[in-house]
Amino acid sequence: MEVVAVRRGAVRSVVVAGSLVLGVTGLTAVEGGAQARAADGTGTGALVGVGARAEGAGAWAGPEADVSYHGRVRLTPGLLRLWLVPANVGPSALPNATVRVRLSADLAERQELSEGCARIGSRELVCETGPLPEHGRGRHIGLAMELREHPGEVTVRIDTWWNGGASDRNGANNELAVLALDTGDSYAF
Repeated sequence: MEVVAVRRGAVRSVVVAGSLVLGVTGLTAVEGGAQARAADGTGTGALVGVGARAEGAGAWAGPEADVSYHGRVRLTPGLLRLWLVPANVGPSALPNATVRVRLSADLAERQELSEGCARIGSRELVCETGPLPEHGRGRHIGLAMELREHPGEVTVRIDTWWNGGASDRNGANNELAVLALDTGDSYAF
């Protein structure tokens, strides 16, 4: 289980196995999930249930889902716009997943990100997909990311950071790299 804490002003975000949880302290990993104490010190509760490997030849105990991403990216001087839609071709629905976006250029210090998104590095952020029904789409994610400098091109890498605890036998359709040139043109993926 991967746990990453991100401090943003007075709000502390924690990403547990790819699921974004805001305003949490006292994170403790437990079998099949995690527990945390709310920022105000009240109570604890399970945050994330993750699929566990069953005994045997790499079989997964839990759901199977095939997540993919489609959208557009556009680069103008100092601003990268990304619009993407997560999709799931099944065979199981997912209550949530997390998409990771990595850039070849540094983001500006201050960013206004869409709800459900968090910056986790100088060139990286994660966003919740929302529920992914079997043979359906998740929420549309739109980002306008200011860049530290004005590069002539930016490579945008998109992949699934956390797949809702499900296995995905076709990882090729959820790992993308898109080169955007500073022309203002949209590049589809």
